[in-house]
Parts: sequence; C-alpha cells; structure tokens
Amino acid sequence: QVQLVESGGGLVQAGGSLRLSCAASGIVNINVMGWYRQAPGKQRDLVAAITRFGATNYADAVKGRCTISRDNAKNTVYLQMNSLKPEDTAVYYCNADGYTGGQHRNDYWGQGTQVTVSS
Repeated sequence: QVQLVESGGGLVQAGGSLRLSCAASGIVNINVMGWYRQAPGKQRDLVAAITRFGATNYADAVKGRCTISRDNAKNTVYLQMNSLKPEDTAVYYCNADGYTGGQHRNDYWGQGTQVTVSS
C-alpha cells in the first residue's frame, strides 16, 4: 500500500511563498525524493530532488528561490518556494524511489498538488 500524500499547494500572489510537503508510506529504502511539475501542454520537469544523504539538485528556473529538504525518519520531503512567479504555476508531483517488498527498485508518484501564482 504505497502512498505519497502531498499538501501545501494553493493559490498565491506573485512574490509570495508556499511550502509543499509529501509524506511517503509503504516504501522502504528510499534513495531519492523529489518534486516535479507539469504545466498544461508542457512536459513534466524536475523542480528539485534530494538524496537520502542530503545531496540536492535544482532546476535552473527555481534555483535560489526554492529549497528542498527531507526528514528521513518521517519519509517526508518538503519544498519551500519563495518569490513565486506566474510561470511557476503548475501541478507539482512528489516522487520517491524505493522498495515495496519486491525485489526491484521502482519510482512512485503522488497525485499532484496544484500551485497557482497570480500576477
């Protein structure tokens, strides 16, 4: 029973902030957790990712405005987004890789949370 429960999305004015959270359950030995986003008619792109040991990777479009963090004990990843811009508007998806009791590592996705930034 894999669950990636996302929260924190919503509508915010340009220049505002949001903090996204994603709690994973039913997955063990998670290596990378991250956030992706997809705007209408566009591809799903990486926003930020973080490994078990704290190494991070950010898309150029959000570098300096977003901070990804992780609580391994809670299997939870966070994305703090500041100075939001209208072009940040998208559905944000949580991602995690790990095991669910099988013999192979797989990627798992949340349902997505809408972030809308008004100009």
